[in-house]
Amino acid sequence: MTVRTRIAPSPTGFPHVGTAYIALFNLCFAKQHGGEFILRIEDTDQLRSTPESEKMILDSLRWLGLNWSEGPDIGGKHAPYRQSERMGIYKQYALELVEKGHAFYCFATAEELDQMRAEQQARGETPKYDGRGLLLSQQEVEERLAKGEPHVIRMKIPEDGVCKFNDMLRGEVEIPWSQVDMQILLKTDGLPTYHLANVVDDHLMEITHVIRGEEWIPSAPKHQLLYKYFGWDMPVLCHMPLLRNPDKSKLSKRKNPTSINYYKDIGVLPEALLNYLGRMGWSMPDGSEKFSLAEMIEHFDIQRVSLGGPIFDVEKLHWLNGQYIKAMTPSDLLNTILTWQGDRQKLEDIAAAIQPRINLLSEAVNWSGFYFNHMPTITAEQFESKKLSSEQVRQSLQFAIWRLENLFTWNNDTVSQTLMDLATQMDIKLRDFMPAFFIAIAGSTSSTPVMQSMVTIGPDLTFARLRHALSIVGEPSKKELKAWEKLNESLKMPKNSTNENAE
Repeated sequence: MTVRTRIAPSPTGFPHVGTAYIALFNLCFAKQHGGEFILRIEDTDQLRSTPESEKMILDSLRWLGLNWSEGPDIGGKHAPYRQSERMGIYKQYALELVEKGHAFYCFATAEELDQMRAEQQARGETPKYDGRGLLLSQQEVEERLAKGEPHVIRMKIPEDGVCKFNDMLRGEVEIPWSQVDMQILLKTDGLPTYHLANVVDDHLMEITHVIRGEEWIPSAPKHQLLYKYFGWDMPVLCHMPLLRNPDKSKLSKRKNPTSINYYKDIGVLPEALLNYLGRMGWSMPDGSEKFSLAEMIEHFDIQRVSLGGPIFDVEKLHWLNGQYIKAMTPSDLLNTILTWQGDRQKLEDIAAAIQPRINLLSEAVNWSGFYFNHMPTITAEQFESKKLSSEQVRQSLQFAIWRLENLFTWNNDTVSQTLMDLATQMDIKLRDFMPAFFIAIAGSTSSTPVMQSMVTIGPDLTFARLRHALSIVGEPSKKELKAWEKLNESLKMPKNSTNENAE
């Protein structure tokens, strides 16, 4: 048997270090066993999946040196490797389960399901599907299908007993079937859910080992049952511990930058980041902290993974990156720096921004320095405004973060419109609204146009700097956060707003 592992990211956002972490361990396991590592794009979420996100994910994994032998960009014997290009496959398998009696049609409306959950919660029960679709007679099902009534296909789940499955790191895991919901397999629009598509694709692509994050443990019973229903052998499961913040909470962009591109932008070397991810819950037999991907593969043993949540300590990463830099020759370091900031288009954008403001070439350093810095040095006093209250400043930063995070396209038009709309909706003149953003991004109100600067430095550094600024002026408390979320959602979002005070 040839060992085959995979990474299957969803292209719905920026490339996450957690994706690279799981990809690294999948690649090492496969290569250590002389097997294959493949990449599949799980883009069944048609509303949130974008080609831009897919490109960023593939580019970032390649930058790290995590190369796959089959994938959407290079093809392979199990092509296509995008689920959106495999839609014709899944429906037949869902219908097969219905025919075998392992799945059923459900015609419940969203309103009926909301009422069902509300009643369950009122009784102190855990909300879950109550199986009402199973009470329909075959004749009634056929009549409602003939009428074209909207419906989904759900899988049957045992009412009693315990699901048992083996995990490479955890041994035998038990989950009562009473905790497992009757999962939707095929949605009203005919598209598959993650669970059906994932199982079908893993089987058809001959995946032998599924190494994924521990957040997927609750889904294992559903997947095991689907393999049983289809009569297929289930891949060996291995659930990796989740990356943690220093405070032991789950790694999230609220507390730590999580985008691979962010670390690339601030000057972390790919081999250093990969080395650091390799130390997340795993260690070399000799305890060495610095090692290459080839050395990790050579000495890799999945059983050396510790189940304790590995701490993603940014300062430790910076230290390790420094060890790689110090080991370079000056010539190599120069070439690395030039490569790091070798994007000619970015440099031209910066030159265009500073050109009207300089008389001497030497002045370019002061005007352009913030484009290359990690984080500007700022104080709470810099955000004090004669026109805005401290709460308005804090809200403007938080609301901007939320809205900018939802942009599928990052350019001057989308960024500028988002901020101008927000200023209008908060009833703040743009000339009073923008100083906080100049300080957050450039460290000073005397800077090149900040909206264009945000586009030039990119979304990852922009979010990091805005969150840093928010931490300086005061992050919202849990109580404030809930109130602010409601306020942000209540603000109207005009498609075409203008502001005479535009920068």
